[in-house]
Amino acid sequence: MNKPSTPSYDVIIIGGSYAGLSAALVLGRSLWTVLVLDSGQPANRQTPYSHSFLTRDGETPAELTRIARQQALAYPTVSLRDTTVTTAQPLDSSFQVRTNEGEVFTAKRLILATGLTDILPDLPGFAECWGISVLHCPFCHGYEVKDQVVGVLGNGDDGFGLTKLIHHWNPGLTLFTNGPSTLTPEQTAKLYQHAIPIVETPLVALQHQDGHLIALELADQSTQPLQALYARPAMQQSNDLARQLGCEMDEMGFIKVDEFGKTSVMGVFAAGDNHTMMRQVLVAATNGQRAAVMITRELMEEEF
Repeated sequence: MNKPSTPSYDVIIIGGSYAGLSAALVLGRSLWTVLVLDSGQPANRQTPYSHSFLTRDGETPAELTRIARQQALAYPTVSLRDTTVTTAQPLDSSFQVRTNEGEVFTAKRLILATGLTDILPDLPGFAECWGISVLHCPFCHGYEVKDQVVGVLGNGDDGFGLTKLIHHWNPGLTLFTNGPSTLTPEQTAKLYQHAIPIVETPLVALQHQDGHLIALELADQSTQPLQALYARPAMQQSNDLARQLGCEMDEMGFIKVDEFGKTSVMGVFAAGDNHTMMRQVLVAATNGQRAAVMITRELMEEEF
């Protein structure tokens, strides 16, 4: 009995959020066979609204994904499977991926649109508020909380930089260092100059209602009423596929790419949050499009 052949595609895209679906749309319109493999765990799945995406400002992330899937899958050479890729490896002239269900697929090119995972602090209420009233990006959410009582959770250079940025939207904010301040004397003086209080008392919990922040509970048993809190938790790659493939990483843990998303491994591209600090929907979609255009040029050169 003949062994079933492994399904093969021109391009496999791992990750079916904005970067991956943007790439799939361009590749489908370019007549390439494309398989999108998506685990269904986007980083913004808890965020109620997405902003700064021209023509879709204020749309829900879920609706953006629904529209993107519908439009990408309208092209007959594009298909999508809801599954998780566990391994990826180069072959002689292609790449092989395997899912957690044991399925195996091959392709001439790979796009890693796998995003990042936020490493949230072990602070009661933080995870429930993340993306709703605990925010990472003023360009995404700053306008909506511009008139609210807002704080910044951070310390040292990072805390100072984030506070300076948020001050443009919320001049009356408070900086919470969650322990002894590591700000320089110059940074401290600058914050006081702008009437920004610095609270060094450690945080104990976030009081909230369905993810909407009410107050911070502090270790001295006091509370600080707040409606929104900016924070920049640590991040990591959502999986180790880039390392499995041998892609070079930078000192911050991002995948190294050129302007078109090419990684250090020939034939492997990266798109979206996994290679940039610019974690915005429009940026991710643009990165996916760039990678798709370059892949199209490469595959055309091989065919001609």
